[in-house]
Amino acid sequence: GTNEGDINVGGYSVNSNPEEVKKLIGYLPEHNPLYLEMGVIDYLKFVAELQGVAKTKINNRVLEMVKVCGLKNEKHKKIVELSKGYRQRVGLAQALIHDPQVLILDEPTTGLDPNQIVEIRELIKQIGKEKTVILSSHILAEVEATCDRILIINKGKIVADGTAQSLRKKAQSNEIIKVRIEGSNKNEVFNAIKMLPSVQVC
Repeated sequence: GTNEGDINVGGYSVNSNPEEVKKLIGYLPEHNPLYLEMGVIDYLKFVAELQGVAKTKINNRVLEMVKVCGLKNEKHKKIVELSKGYRQRVGLAQALIHDPQVLILDEPTTGLDPNQIVEIRELIKQIGKEKTVILSSHILAEVEATCDRILIINKGKIVADGTAQSLRKKAQSNEIIKVRIEGSNKNEVFNAIKMLPSVQVC
């Protein structure tokens, strides 16, 4: 059983069964921690072993990640030889190697050039068709380009939740404008403003 207020992932409590929850999650931090002197294939095999992938399945999983993450032409290189964009692809591959249900990405396009940003965003969208992807970003364009649902958090509290379109519409329809009008009757001004179709009186 789980306690009230528990966060559950795949039916497991984060508090009671953290190790089971970790098996269901793939994580790519903002500062992608890679072993630069390792080859791409060797690194992915190493991560697969750490993540508990069965030895008989490791080679197939590595080849699958090379394909999914677009590393075919780079797979025989050392990570130190890769561009930032391809290093990020290796980071995605390591996060996916154990076939997690949930993928958590923290600022996944930080430091990439415009072309690489487009490529990584497209890759994330493709992954998102099959898995739950939680993306943390302060860049609105990135969120709109990749996410189906947006949550805005301020000081630990959710202050907005919806699609990009619904949040934009809500923001546009609830603008608060403070005005100061001098030299007129207060009631006359209030009534005149109230008659405007774009003004809502609360």
